[in-house]
Amino acid sequence: MRISNIWQYTEHHRYYTFRDFSLSSLDYKMLSLIYQPMIGAFAVALYQQLYHGIAEGCSGYSALEPQRKLFLGLGLDMNESGRKYLIDQASRLEAVGLLQTSRLGLPEQADVIYEYELVQPLTPSEFFRNMHLTMLLRDKVGKYAVIELRESFAAVEPDELAGAQLNKENISVPFYELFKLNMQSVDDELEQALTEVAPSRQAAERQLLATAGIPYGELILRFPRNSANRRYVERLRNDADQLAQINYVAYKYSLSTADMCRLLDEDGIFETGGSLHIDELQLRANQLYRQDRKREDDRQRALAKTPIKAGETAPGEDVPDEEFEVQEQHYLQVPSQLAGRCDIQQYNMLMRNEPHTRFLQRFFPGSIPEWIERIFERMDLNYKLAGPVINVLIHYVIGTNDSQRITKTFLETVASNMLFKQVDTFEKAVLYVREQARIELDKEKRKEAEAGIGGSNGRPYARGKQAGTGRGRGGVSGKPAIPIVQDSQKGSSVSAAELEELRKLARKLDGK
Repeated sequence: MRISNIWQYTEHHRYYTFRDFSLSSLDYKMLSLIYQPMIGAFAVALYQQLYHGIAEGCSGYSALEPQRKLFLGLGLDMNESGRKYLIDQASRLEAVGLLQTSRLGLPEQADVIYEYELVQPLTPSEFFRNMHLTMLLRDKVGKYAVIELRESFAAVEPDELAGAQLNKENISVPFYELFKLNMQSVDDELEQALTEVAPSRQAAERQLLATAGIPYGELILRFPRNSANRRYVERLRNDADQLAQINYVAYKYSLSTADMCRLLDEDGIFETGGSLHIDELQLRANQLYRQDRKREDDRQRALAKTPIKAGETAPGEDVPDEEFEVQEQHYLQVPSQLAGRCDIQQYNMLMRNEPHTRFLQRFFPGSIPEWIERIFERMDLNYKLAGPVINVLIHYVIGTNDSQRITKTFLETVASNMLFKQVDTFEKAVLYVREQARIELDKEKRKEAEAGIGGSNGRPYARGKQAGTGRGRGGVSGKPAIPIVQDSQKGSSVSAAELEELRKLARKLDGK
């Protein structure tokens, strides 16, 4: 439940409940054993209170009532902490798919009304087909408890049927073989009456688990016949839950049918009894996904370097447009490496219009180190950073002549930060660089201020554990500054008479 202001959700606001189902004993068991460990007993109590707002055996809407009824029924204080707690419990119900909350505004009034639409709990087969809910339950109660809970919801098959190979034939009678309807007479009055008394809305549709849509037939068709795991894959025909898990993993990591067959053919994917080892399958699918992604990135970079015929455009290379001007307010200072070779206007025009490969070459007297070239190549071809943005990044990292910045980690961090902040033009990149420079300057000023306070208070030690070394953070000494007596460069101004008097005083003190 997204509430920006706590005063938008109080005990004075009115609410109503809508549901289009009735809880069965199986639903109550699901709430008690499955949902309650995930979201807590209080959230389940809120669900049941909303459910009983409508008479048992009926569906539809409840009466409009102030939310004070919810607070009193749940034993909550009608204050800020009680409202936050109720919002949190409702959010838990929404997260697991048991509740949908809406806020309705009346045109003639400034007040709002809250609608709580209840959703029927999932059946055991539907619940364990949803991988994210199953994983949440596993995190709460453990793997073996989840297995035991799933077995507790299903009646055991008789022993004589479990291991038998039986031929199943559907002998059910269809509707039209038994009943004949009079299609000549159409009762318009009945249809109109049924339309008028029909409910104005239906229950919310369930959000099914995302799937790659790989059917069993396509999976078994591509699977090797001589594989040791083929017998386990053949069992998926009658196991919709495991097939749904395989489709979810394929959807999550963008795997094709051939990739999934390759993974299912590996050792350790199926346990001894033939059940699917979902954690191992996800781990290997993730490794395959990362390998494919790295291979695709390398392919894009190699394709961009492929020689082409005259008149054609290289893949990933834009056709050069006209030269763009740079406004004076967006000028960046010429770095020391290029001082004297160009003025500030020429430097900013080069940074705005020149490809990053040529612009990077200007900072190196010889060839560019290979690892630096690969990093900026990845930013251009894989990250899709604009050319002027990459040039500003080169100015910020290499143009400052700070050796601590020229690292792979720092370059990747700055490029990722630019992507997150959607820096896609030269002007945005300049503002980003200036903002970072201002932040770094503020940090330096704070460090100098801290060092000045630690060294001017006359204390023999700067702080804590650094007292033993006599050196504070950042290389600033924690000891007080002691003035050193220097030799005077001026000659002696004592006269001969005064010198004689001093000698007499010295002889007297010596006892001579």
